[in-house]
Amino acid sequence: MKKILTLVLLALACTSLQAQIRIMTGIEVLKDQNFKCLEGKRVGLITNPTGVDNHMVSDIDILAAAPNVNLVALYGPEHGVRGNAHAGDAVSDEKDAATGLPVYSLYGKTRKATPEMLKDIDVLVYDIQDIGCRSFTYISSMGLAMEAAAENGKEFIVLDRPNPLGGLKVEGNLAEDDCISFVSQFKIPYIYGLTCGELANLINEEGMLKNGVKCKLSVVKMKGWKRKMDYVQTGLQWIPSSPHVPHTNSPFFYPVSGILGEFGYVSIGVGYTIPFQMFAAPWIKADEMADAMNALKLPGVIFRPIYAKPFYSVFSGQQIEGVQVHITNVQKAPLSPINFLFMQEMARLYPDHKVFEQADKGRYNMFDIVCGSKNIRKNFSMNHRWSDIEAYWNKDVKEFKELSTKYYLYK
Repeated sequence: MKKILTLVLLALACTSLQAQIRIMTGIEVLKDQNFKCLEGKRVGLITNPTGVDNHMVSDIDILAAAPNVNLVALYGPEHGVRGNAHAGDAVSDEKDAATGLPVYSLYGKTRKATPEMLKDIDVLVYDIQDIGCRSFTYISSMGLAMEAAAENGKEFIVLDRPNPLGGLKVEGNLAEDDCISFVSQFKIPYIYGLTCGELANLINEEGMLKNGVKCKLSVVKMKGWKRKMDYVQTGLQWIPSSPHVPHTNSPFFYPVSGILGEFGYVSIGVGYTIPFQMFAAPWIKADEMADAMNALKLPGVIFRPIYAKPFYSVFSGQQIEGVQVHITNVQKAPLSPINFLFMQEMARLYPDHKVFEQADKGRYNMFDIVCGSKNIRKNFSMNHRWSDIEAYWNKDVKEFKELSTKYYLYK
């Protein structure tokens, strides 16, 4: 009797959850199609904990249980297929405890699948929830996997998911040749306004893979997603895409402070309860900084004084002051410029703490490759003013938006 009651309650919970969801992700559409595109093929799956259906069941378990799908291997990006690796930690080759399938690491000694890792499969399936920002490494893993698929004659299928920032927001210059890296793998803006399926098509067709190779690519499109939708509006539950991107609105804040965060010079909330949502340090006066940032009158953003004592990471155990960033309209808010505007106001209010005069110079390269250009740092560091780099930061936006429309799968 107790087991029956549990099943009933679970069914009711799933029905309630389903009623709030406004879209079908790629895995839901694939299920609806009875996995037809995978029939008769040996399947490799690139995923992590975000790869779930609308009932929160993992793609791994779904494909492993499907009678007409032959799932033979798993591939783990940063954090691993089950999310058991910390940010930046190498992912190991292992066996998946639940299915017994081999798991090949795409975030360790090898970041691009080798011929040996692909020899037993016919098709690579990719399903990971991205956050819409170039420096988040999942899209780099996707692109390198596409490259490996092309070089080894394997099919590549993307199960599409929403861009949490929506499909209209584009910010930042294209990554330049001397700043191509795993955090800026492709020549796209910092915020690129495409779903992972749309981005895969653009990368493939615009010759962005090594030596201009193209893979046999197909995208299982979502149903119901619109470009104007941010993640909150989809009704989908959020699964942390990394430990410091824990909530539905977390992707809104990652580009707000992640660039400055590369220096570890001020706390951006990593190590406190609001990762990427604040700027604070021992030398900052909270009210003074909040007044300065609010005086900029940025649309869709409010800055609130905050007092904190981080539990770990930057300024662990120290009392610090600063501002919490509150985004009231993600479409209107300029997200990535906030990094530089805060650096500007900090240099003005506290001239002894200008970032490029005090921060660890050993981190300059990481800052540059995240920005996608050395010119951002060089130009900004002269006067510590956003106006000195604004035109450069925005120079590629219009052209990229025009290019992107060729690859839109959704209106």
